Order: sequence, then structure tokens, then C-alpha cells
Amino acid sequence: MTQSNVKPATGKLGVMVVGCGAVTTTFMTGVLMARKGLAKPVGSMTQYDKIRVGKGEDKKYLHYGDIVSLASLDDIVFGTWDVYADNAFEAAIKADVLKAKDIFPVEDELKAIVPMKAAFDKNFASRLDGTHVKDCKDRWDMTEQLREDIRNFKAANGCDRIVVLWSASTEVYVPVNMEVHDTLEHLEAAMKANDTVNIAPSMCYAYAALAEGAPFIMGAPNTTVDIPAMWEMAEKTQMPICGKDFKTGQTLVKSGFAPIIGTRCLGLNGWFSTNILGNRDGLVLDEPANFRTKEVSKLSTLESILVEENQPDLYTDYYHKVRINYYPPRNDEKEAWDNIDIFGWMGYPMQVKINFLCRDSILAAPVCLDLVILSDLAARAGKVGIQRFLSFFLKSPMHDYTQNEIPVNHLYQQHTMLKNAIREMGGYEADEEID
Repeated sequence: MTQSNVKPATGKLGVMVVGCGAVTTTFMTGVLMARKGLAKPVGSMTQYDKIRVGKGEDKKYLHYGDIVSLASLDDIVFGTWDVYADNAFEAAIKADVLKAKDIFPVEDELKAIVPMKAAFDKNFASRLDGTHVKDCKDRWDMTEQLREDIRNFKAANGCDRIVVLWSASTEVYVPVNMEVHDTLEHLEAAMKANDTVNIAPSMCYAYAALAEGAPFIMGAPNTTVDIPAMWEMAEKTQMPICGKDFKTGQTLVKSGFAPIIGTRCLGLNGWFSTNILGNRDGLVLDEPANFRTKEVSKLSTLESILVEENQPDLYTDYYHKVRINYYPPRNDEKEAWDNIDIFGWMGYPMQVKINFLCRDSILAAPVCLDLVILSDLAARAGKVGIQRFLSFFLKSPMHDYTQNEIPVNHLYQQHTMLKNAIREMGGYEADEEID
């Protein structure tokens, strides 16, 4: 073992979340309840997972926090932006995810979390009608106002470090435009020219975070930081970025089950996925332009695991379809169906059917916690740019597509990447390989 170069996680960590809806309030309430010993952070890798370090007689299994210095739940200070003015307690009640008994013990703490006005453009989320919105002259002014928010929050709360997390709605699909998104110079020029087509509000949040020395996490499938200009900004500011889209329900299952098919050398004819949900995310995704962003994210998973070039007899021309349907009666209780048509010996067909009745925000909350804590770790370890080791938590992991890089979507390979990164940052050998 060599000495870790990770700076210690001393002082307060400000967690500034874009969006104060179901996911965010569930995340914040769970952390606050866990701090009081009234709930357990089940589902959080940083709180529960153990990693083997060393080999032979030196082998031992340790929690992440025993290998590297991690921010304590006690040191987290929450802030948020939202298009609705409700404080976090009011928002949690309206979200109707958690029971009253799991909210009221931290009522005072939640009421103290009052959202700042959001940087918002209704053209990117037409189903939202909130009016708690900044008055911005242009995209550059929007960015400058967000930078001021971050500075003020950090000072007011005595935070040593800040992480910014996007947990807001999916924006309409913004295709990568290499005349705007290719360089930081072009991106900044477009912001100052108020290019409201190519510059989404989420890009202003990301730019502001990086400019203020805060890692940025894209929890939706938005284009945002998945452009060369933002990679350049991350390099310039020496900050980590990651995204995109929290891997919670159906895609988690897909990234874990597809390797079973591939490992067993079974063939695939088709995979049809559909979902129903009724929360704010479902409402926004009911708009076709917003669903297109999500569809691109979810469709990318399977094709990088079951690859035609690797096994043409098994994975040529299979059909892959994803659907999301807004169904208000379910609220946050999402239901996902997967119908998987496979074939085996001599081409004989078989079917696998998966019915996952899950709770969207309950699955997302620990992912939020892990991404925040590990992004803060990455920043203290001097890791810059795209954090590929965080792919485990994301539906559509960022990668350098300009260099034809193929993202890793295989769940178990992603876990290996995560473990190796923790080992390395802790001064241990990264001794697992991805085949």
C-alpha cells in the first residue's frame, strides 16, 4: 500500500441541488433522518458496500470510508433551486413519496431549506408552470446569477466545498452542435449571444458550478456536460464532472440482466421495455420532445453490452424499444415491464418477462448520495473531467465520443471500475481487470 494523496474531507460540504421535487426531497429527508439515527441509508454504496483490498494474507474487506476519506452525512448542508417556491418540507409533503412519520421528525430542518429562484426556460420543460424563476437578460446573465447563488450559499453556510447536483426534470433534446458545443470559446460566445436553442438552462448551472470550483453531476439525460466545451471547462477549472441520468429502476435491471444473456451465449431477438409513473418526471416526459432525451439515454445501454460485432450469430438486428407513459394514479410508484425474446440451442425461442414494481425516488435517493460523496472525493483526489468510475450509477455514462470511445454499460464491469478507483485513491493496487 502507498499513501493516499486524497485531501481529507474536513469541514462542511454544501450540496446544492437543482430541483426540489420528489427525488430531491426524498434524498434530503433520508440524509437528515439518518443523521438522527431514525432511518438507514439503504441502497447507498458509500454507506454499505465493502471492497477487497490486498491479496493473500494481506486481503481484507473494507467500507469505502475505511479506504478513503469521505464526507460525513453530519457535514452535509443542503441548498436547492426550484421553479416552485415551496420549502423542502412543503415539497416533500406534496411529493407524497414518504409517510408523515418519516418527514415530521426533520420538519424544522426541511423548512429551513428554501429554494432559490430557478434558472428556467419553459421552452425546455413546457409541462412545468412554476413562477419562482430568475429574470435573466440572456444565458450569460443566467450563468452569472447562478454563480452568485453558489458564492452566497457557500459563505452563508460556512461550507468548505460545494457539489452541484441536477435532480430536476429532463429537458427537451438538445443535439450536439459542433459549431457551438465544440470549444469553451464558442460555448461562452453562444451564452453571451443568448443562443436559446443550443444553450439549455442546465448548461448554465454546469458552467456556474465549474466556474465556482464545484463538481457537477447531471442526474437527467440532458446533453448539458456531455459536450467537448464542458470537458474543456472541467479541465480549465480542474473539476470533475459526471453524468448522465440516474440509473435507478429498469435500466439497472437491464444492465445487470443483459450480461446474463451474453455470458450464457444465448441469442436475442428483441427487448421491449415500458414504464408507467405519475410524478413530476413522468409529467415532463409525457411531452414527446422531452421523452426523446430520455429515450436516447435508455436505448444506449443494451447495444454496448450485446454487441453484433462480437457475436453476429446471437445479436444481429435485434429489436429494442423503450416506452415511458405518464399515469397520475401511480405517482412515484413506478411499474416497469420488460419482455425479452431470446433464443437458444438450434435457434429455439424462449421468453423472459420482468415486472419491476419500484419506487422511483426511493431508488434515486441513495444514487444521489453516492454521486455527491464520490464526486466530492474525486475533487479532493485531483481527478479532472469525465469520471468514468461513476458509470455504475448512470444510465448513459459519459465518454469521449469524438474519439469513438465506447461507454461501459455492463453493470459488473462498472462495479469493477468503481472498486478499482476507490482502491487507487486509497493507495491500494487496482487489481481487478475488465475483460
